[in-house]
Formats: sequence, structure tokens, C-alpha cells
Amino acid sequence: MAHTYATDVLVVGAGPVGLTAAAELRRRGVSCRIVDRLPGRLPFAKAVGIQPRTLEVWDRMGMVRAALEAAVPMRGQILYVNGAEQPRIDLSVPPEVPYGFACLPQYETERILDEFLGRFGTAVERGTELVSFGQDADGVTCRLNTPSGEEELRTRFLMGCDGAHSIVRKGLGLGFEGGAFAEEYMLADVRVDWDLPSGYALRCMHQNGDGAVDDLLVCIPLPGRGRYRMSMMVPPELSTARQAVGETAADGITHGLQNGRGPGLADVQAVLDRLSPKPTTAYDIRWTSVFRISHRIVDRYGDGRVFVAGDAAHIHPPTGAQGMNTGIQDAWNLAWKIALATEDGAAHPALLASYDAERRPVGEEVVGRTVRHAVEGMEKDPDDPATLMMREAQLLVGYRGSPIVDPAGKGPGPRPGDRAPDCEGLTGRITAYPLRLYDVLREREHVLLLYGAGFATGPGLEALVRTALRSSGGRLEVCVVLPADADPDAEAGIEADGTPLPVYRDGRGEFARLYGAGEPTAFVIRPDGYLGARLTPPAPQPLADHLASVFAATAPGNAQD
Repeated sequence: MAHTYATDVLVVGAGPVGLTAAAELRRRGVSCRIVDRLPGRLPFAKAVGIQPRTLEVWDRMGMVRAALEAAVPMRGQILYVNGAEQPRIDLSVPPEVPYGFACLPQYETERILDEFLGRFGTAVERGTELVSFGQDADGVTCRLNTPSGEEELRTRFLMGCDGAHSIVRKGLGLGFEGGAFAEEYMLADVRVDWDLPSGYALRCMHQNGDGAVDDLLVCIPLPGRGRYRMSMMVPPELSTARQAVGETAADGITHGLQNGRGPGLADVQAVLDRLSPKPTTAYDIRWTSVFRISHRIVDRYGDGRVFVAGDAAHIHPPTGAQGMNTGIQDAWNLAWKIALATEDGAAHPALLASYDAERRPVGEEVVGRTVRHAVEGMEKDPDDPATLMMREAQLLVGYRGSPIVDPAGKGPGPRPGDRAPDCEGLTGRITAYPLRLYDVLREREHVLLLYGAGFATGPGLEALVRTALRSSGGRLEVCVVLPADADPDAEAGIEADGTPLPVYRDGRGEFARLYGAGEPTAFVIRPDGYLGARLTPPAPQPLADHLASVFAATAPGNAQD
């Protein structure tokens, strides 16, 4: 049996969540292995909706272009009830949000993430299964079945991104309470020859005399002319309670694609003949399956050095395309914290505990909301349409009240724990075109963003920068944003301890408007794009107090006064 100790993190599961986690770890220089028991990627368009917030995450990672080029826009939904067209739903976000809604089949999402991960010299180890693990105060010992035999691996952290039947979750003994829906659905990746508007989902329902839905067709656009991922109710001859693909039903969890005979082209055509608003013919079918839905969430997102994310932590109806996107944000939240924890003495001892504190409330809200929407319909949601749209886009996810978020920061704009919004119209000293704030933040980690004309000449600048560097061990980058009406000569002379700082001008006043910044303010922006602190007026001690919740007091590399 091989015996190795050569990695900081083992990621189990190479779906979108595991690939995101591994890519974020490797991007930060953390040694990582990622394993998956399957011999290759599955060619199934399971999760297809990409939310605007996920595109923002991919932008910050540096891989959004590939996704944008492969995806198709999701402009809205066309709805029919009992053959009568209902008001069309158009999907839109505020103009400062850089990305709209998109559709991308899961196999393409995995390909793009896999190729991005490969830039850092890491490949998925296929056909490799986690059998068991045990942890102690210093690390985790994992037993793997690999194509060449058994292996024992010693790692500092273990991330379970291994789906609804997670071995990692079971090994931790986490609770996973919830239930299952009785309904079954058939899925198909297929082309049709209708002339409905491109970029729109189609939802056709038949309601019986009591108002209950007794027939359903949902079509989500995919790349390729006339191609859709279709969901339909299962006819009796295909109804099954069989276990999910490649899984055992011994855990009692019925969720995901099912084994057994999937629907054929004739089954899909029969539903189209009943419900399609226009006569159409289905053809070029890629795959079909039967799908069952459960709703469950763990009682905690980790224990010690072992964590779960994605479907390993929460499963729920696919309403609103929340599942994969929520899982990607789980990985996005956890990876930067683990990366900091792998640097000996760099992270506050309680930093990793903030993963559960921040992400489990999000998971609980998503599970509850998707179950309500699946049972009652989104039209019964109490939020106004604009708020509902932002929530579905995952742009309202936030961490106010987190133990690593400054509780004191307030103002007319975003508060600590809120998503740091993008804005347009920043100008640099050399660039001849306006920049977005996300251009400035891309591929940066911890950022101290200082807004105000006073930073051009005030003595407080050097004290803030020294505090930032000392309290973070040199890990906090500092950028300055000047108001639109600041002295043009000010940009050339902003420095701390003789080192020039990056300076941008809020040329259109968009930063001041969106951040509610009317006076000098310091914003700490975390690696995941959320505000950690908002300090008005900026002062060294409150900044040090906030950073002490993230970084260890004796973080290596600390700058000295």
C-alpha cells in the first residue's frame, strides 16, 4: 500500500463544486489533489442555469470569458396554462450588474473548470474513490481506491464535494434531515423545430378542475440551434423508485438521475403533442433519464478539518437553478479560508468556523425557498418582482452577522457582509478607457479600498496602510479611489512609506453612488467579493480590530512599524 503525505487538501468529487474548490486552491498556490470515482465526465445536461453571481465569481477567478463564449443567454420565460399564453417573464438585473442570466449544460461547465484547473498543473484523478478517513488535530488520513490499488493519503484538510450520497458527509456523521417529493420527472436533451423566440425558457402547464398541475413541460435553452433541456412528468410505464445513477439506495436518499430505461423520443414527442404551444417535432436526442427530487440539509457544514459543500451539504428542487450555483459559492467561500489556513500561523484560529456560520444559513434559505416555489409556484413569493429577481440571481446573498464581518460598519450603501457591487467609470492614469471596479479587483485577494480626496495629502494614509500590512502579514493590497472632482494632480503623489499606491478616479461618480460614499471611507473587500468592513471615518484601530478576526495576531510576514 502506498503511503504519501504530499498534499495540503484532498477534494473529493469533480463536479462543478469540487472543480471550483480545487481551482481556487491551486490558483492560490495550495497543493491539492482532486479525485472522482467515475472514469470520466458524464455527458448529461443536469444543471444548466448560470446565475449572474456565478459569472461574477468566475470573473474574479479569471475564467469568465470561456464560460461566456460557450453559454447562451437566458432572457426570460414564456408561460402557457391550459393552452393560453400568460404574461411573459423577462429576466433583468440592474445596469451596474455586469452579467445577465445564462444557460450552459453541466458537461460544458465541468469542461471549462477542468481546463482552468489544468492551467495550474492539476488534473482530476479519475476512477479514484474515497473509501474512509479519520482525522486528528494535525490532519486527515484518507484511504483511497485507485486504478492501481489502495492508497493511504495524509492531508491537512478534506473537502467533500461528492454529491447527495456523499461519503464524506456519512464519514463525519452529519445529520441530513429532510424529505422527498413523490413526483418523478423525465429529462431530455433534444432539438425541436419550432420558431419560438431564442433565449427564452418555455413552461407549459395543464391544470385540472381543482387547479392542480397534472401535466407539465419545461424547456430550458441550450447552446445549439433549437436545442433544449426538457423536463416532463413521467408516464406510468416509466415511473420508478430506482436509485440514482451509480449509487446505492441504502442511505434512503432518492435524488438525481435514476437507473433503468429512460424515456425515448416517442415519450418526449407525446408530451410536446399535448402541451407545445405550436406543432413541433423533436429530433437529435442526446440523452434522457428519469429524475427524482429530495430536499435535505446538513446540521453543520464541517467538523474539524473536514468540510462538505454543494449537494453533499444541501439538496432541493431545481426551481430557479439554485443548486449548482449555491454549491459553487460554497466552494468559493471555503477555498480562500482553507488557503489562508494552510499558511502556518496566518489565519485566525476561528476563521474556518465561519464557513458554517456564513454558508449554512444560505443553504437553509435556498432549500426552504425552492421547496416553496416547487409547491406553490414562484408567483406566490412574497417578495416584489425586482427583489425576487435579485434573489434568484444570488446577488442578495450576504453574511451580515458573520463572526468575521465588522458589526459596526454602517452607511447608505452596502454594509459589511454584503456583496461588493461592481461599478463603471473608473479611470486610471494611463488607461484610455473606463474601467469597472471588478477589473481592479480581478485575481486580487484581500483588498483595502480607500475612497476620498483626503487620502491624496492626509497623514492618515500611511498609518492606515501600515496597520493593514501589519495586521494581515502583508496580505492586504491597498487601492485608492478618488472622487470625480479631486485635484487632477493628486493621482501622481499618493504613496505610503515611499511606495506609490494604485490610484483610480471615480470619473462618473458611480462608485460614490453605489457605495454611498460621500466622505472618506475605507472598505475591506474579501477574496470572495464581500465587504468585511466599512470604516467611516477610516482609522487604524478599527481596521486592526476587524483584521484580527481573519488573520492571526502573529501572522508570518507581518510588517513592523
